[in-house]
Amino acid sequence: MFSFSTPDVWDKIKNIEKSCEEALKLTSPWTVPLEPARDVPILHPKQHPPKKGFSTPEGQARMLHDLASIELQAMELGVRTLTEFPEAPDGFREELMAVTISEAEHLRMCLEGIESLGFKWGDWPVHLALWRAVGPEDSLLDRILIVHRYLEGSGLDAGDTLIRRLEGTAGKETIQKIVKQINFEEIGHVDFGSRWYREICKTDKRDPGVDFPERMDSLRQRLPKRIEPLNKGLRLKAGFTEAEIQYFENLRQDFLKPR
Repeated sequence: MFSFSTPDVWDKIKNIEKSCEEALKLTSPWTVPLEPARDVPILHPKQHPPKKGFSTPEGQARMLHDLASIELQAMELGVRTLTEFPEAPDGFREELMAVTISEAEHLRMCLEGIESLGFKWGDWPVHLALWRAVGPEDSLLDRILIVHRYLEGSGLDAGDTLIRRLEGTAGKETIQKIVKQINFEEIGHVDFGSRWYREICKTDKRDPGVDFPERMDSLRQRLPKRIEPLNKGLRLKAGFTEAEIQYFENLRQDFLKPR
């Protein structure tokens, strides 16, 4: 079984296919640890050191380091869902395995990009905000909304912002290529969540148009705040409806209000 207690990031990547295959064989839920192990310091994002601009190799490497941390959590969350929901439809579980392996490839790309800039994994701390947004009390629909439609959906917006910030500046072509590839492939990951959210709602005889805002209202307090402008075009490609996009825009505006 995939060991969430194994700290080495390269070991996690190397063993991901075997981990997913073993998770697919489960017939009862497998308990995961409170937090996955890391071979780098874990700190709340507010405690992370200041970032340098993208005009510097350090700023570019730091951006890839932050992205690698997100991809690592996405990979682990994929395995976590496979182990906690063995009763999920076979088609869902098989597609999730493919998505999880794709997240591992994104992680590898980021790590290699960091090294190409003269830095290494662990030069900066990481956070566990994505992992902590889910819990053992989640239903499968909760998990799909949190991971694939909220967190990864927000990643589409953030990735688009990164790409625009990287455009037109010399020396960033390789890094931009990595971010573009990841963002393009993440559309499919989010669409996976959109399709299966509606399929499971149909099986459960739920109206997704009613369930979505009600479920999001019940989950929103434990979700990381996202304030990047929404990319409507990418979200439509990833299976969001106009009403769902408007819900997230209203949520974003609420997050932007001074407290």
